[in-house]
Amino acid sequence: MNDIDAWVWWLVAAAALGIPLVVTAMPEFGMFAVGAVAAAIASGAGGGLVVQVLVFVLVSVALIAVVRPVAARHRSQRPQFASGVDALKGRQAVVLERVDGSGGRVKLAGEVWSARALDTARSYEPGQEVDVVDIEGATAIVM
Repeated sequence: MNDIDAWVWWLVAAAALGIPLVVTAMPEFGMFAVGAVAAAIASGAGGGLVVQVLVFVLVSVALIAVVRPVAARHRSQRPQFASGVDALKGRQAVVLERVDGSGGRVKLAGEVWSARALDTARSYEPGQEVDVVDIEGATAIVM
């Protein structure tokens, strides 16, 4: 295998590692693919097979050691700003039409919403303030 063949094979390996990255969504494959590209660069620069393999291993391991913990930390954090229906949970609403276990209407965030009481035995009369505990479709679940 001459130097030209080696860098081509490293690029083929990088592309081959990109396929399972897309199919399985495992970022480690992407890090191995970047390691293969780095090995191709080392090969193109005239590095021998041992240097190429060392570059592949070092770049891949370094990426896994650095990127993986950062990605895991970001994945476990909740967004700082809630949006959509998540932003409505925990807010207060004003009862417009009697709300009980079967239905009713509330004014929530300036809009009229259908509502249902969380505790089916309770009811809330017009004018009362209630807390929104959940949103199911277009219905606010209140207590």
